Amino acid sequence: MNRSHFFAHMARMKLIQRWPLMRNVEPENVAEHSLQVAMVAHALAVIRNTLFGGTLDPAQAAMRALFHDASEVLTGDLPTPVKYFNEDIARAYKDIEKNAEATLLKMLPAELQGAYAPLLSSPPDDDYGQLVKAADILCALLKCEEELTAGNREFAPARKRLNAMLEQRMNQEIRYFLEVFVPSFSLSLDEISAPEF
Repeated sequence: MNRSHFFAHMARMKLIQRWPLMRNVEPENVAEHSLQVAMVAHALAVIRNTLFGGTLDPAQAAMRALFHDASEVLTGDLPTPVKYFNEDIARAYKDIEKNAEATLLKMLPAELQGAYAPLLSSPPDDDYGQLVKAADILCALLKCEEELTAGNREFAPARKRLNAMLEQRMNQEIRYFLEVFVPSFSLSLDEISAPEF
């Protein structure tokens, strides 16, 4: 049986630092971010299904989110201002990401590739892809809230940009998440631990 380096690469997600051009009070790596995006994507699917008549599989949303930045174990995390500096760079970076996803997929034994292909190279514009992108933006916003609450004003422009991105994607489940869950991220541990009466 041939050996596979796939999960050894996935384990390196914890080594890829996010926000590399910015001063961080609390550093964040891709593994931490991916877990949070998976939890938020799951929640968005549950909110859509429970409150707004959706039919998405929350587990599928979470799994797609867990792997949404997997290619970064090969590419690193290119800072957003560089990645989207112009259309040519954005298009070229998308090609690099697709190549990295294909490389990762080929690391798996052939008999397992079919199960992982939809996770590594999922369509960005289907319902799940849009939901994962919304969760990704929400989690970046939550990072900004945490940094700003800790007094790091460097994240203020990023928060403004992310709010604008969310406004463009706004739907009922995003609005619900923003209203119900996001305010707690600017509170202290004592404030979120106090019982509500």
